[in-house]
Amino acid sequence: MINKQTWDFIRQHSTDDVRKLALQGSKNTDVDLPMALQQIAGRQTALKKLPSWAAQDGILYPPHLNMEQCSSEQTARYKAQLAGSGDTYVDLTGGLGVDFYWMSQHFKQRYYIEQNADLCTLTEHNFHTLGLACSVCCCTAATYLPDMPHADVIFLDPARRNEHGGRTYDIRDCMPNVLELLPLLMEKADKVILKLSPMFDWRKAVDDLQHVTEVHIVSVDNECKELLLVLESVEAPLRLVCVNNDQHFEVPSANTPHHSPITTHPSYLYEPNASIMKAGCFDALEERFAVRQISTNSHLFLSSVEIEDFPGRRFQICAISSTNKQALKAALTDIDRANITVRNFPMSVEQLRKKLHMKDGGSTYIFATTEADGTHCLYICRKIG
Repeated sequence: MINKQTWDFIRQHSTDDVRKLALQGSKNTDVDLPMALQQIAGRQTALKKLPSWAAQDGILYPPHLNMEQCSSEQTARYKAQLAGSGDTYVDLTGGLGVDFYWMSQHFKQRYYIEQNADLCTLTEHNFHTLGLACSVCCCTAATYLPDMPHADVIFLDPARRNEHGGRTYDIRDCMPNVLELLPLLMEKADKVILKLSPMFDWRKAVDDLQHVTEVHIVSVDNECKELLLVLESVEAPLRLVCVNNDQHFEVPSANTPHHSPITTHPSYLYEPNASIMKAGCFDALEERFAVRQISTNSHLFLSSVEIEDFPGRRFQICAISSTNKQALKAALTDIDRANITVRNFPMSVEQLRKKLHMKDGGSTYIFATTEADGTHCLYICRKIG
């Protein structure tokens, strides 16, 4: 696909600025400059997103949009845990093959299905380079599914854009339409793993699909990346798991003992990670940990003792102040810089920063919120860890 002169150019300029390279061009006419630039840019993205692939010489990268849309190595490895192991694994929406590469590792037979011929050619090359034996089929999921052999696991990552190219947040509008394929999917596999945008309403997705046994909300560095649904033809209580890097919080069952309410003055404040904020499982945090919510709509939690394994950011409370001018002056003495967050509060961050005459940054964190009784207050804190 790429001649020797182009590969030499790619290796020679692997760390260079792609925009400058595009302007400079190449003196060697045998160099396919557009392809070289695509490969250099792709590998630079992969260094952070797919470090194992970036370390492998000979990997081919697709255009920028495909690199932006593909899974990261971190989330693909997490999905591999959900897939487990077995005889047959099928990916009906193969794409760049990142999820396929990691999720199919512990299966004897691997089938990659993708309707884009260019991606099929590229991924077949990459799988060979990476030493992954598999079958590649260029067709649609709907075409392949009826005659496919039974699989232990089927994976789908449907496109979240409609026929006009606009984003959609309803399963019915995805391509392929998983609801139309659902009876056949459940017939053909022991387990179906579905990847959706984190913008989807996971509760509606569970209601629509009926067969969901597990919901995994996956964040990386506190940015919600994926909504994963596991479908099985079994009767089982729904598992809801919130993941952020190495933080895992599984929503406890209804019979989990509830902690006693905090009766002493709170010393610590907690902000749940992005996956938990997406899940909305705030009552479950109170059930699992000795914390209480400041108020129903604040999504901030307090405790009198430090909870080291709380799934989110932890802060020690230095002062609690009303919005009274005199109280604020006393609480913020010698503080001219802070990181400000507002939750269920009648002012924006910018408005509050202007009112407090605060610069951005520093080691002080201010959470402005509304107490259960309607009182507006500020929690002045320092971050732990």
